Amino acid sequence: MYDKGDVVMMKKPHPCGANEWEIIRMGADIKIKCLGCGHIVMLTRREFEKRMKKILKSAKQND
Repeated sequence: MYDKGDVVMMKKPHPCGANEWEIIRMGADIKIKCLGCGHIVMLTRREFEKRMKKILKSAKQND
């Protein structure tokens, strides 16, 4: 499962060309930040789960 601070890959890359996103807020909505250009996007949890491909780096591994 995913959590705040995880880096995830989405199914489609961002227009800037990057495909890595960091989860910066969890709740009913999930806020993610593009690690390429810094753009922030807020998605519903359902939309996020549909668009997410895989977890690249877990925040728990860094503890």
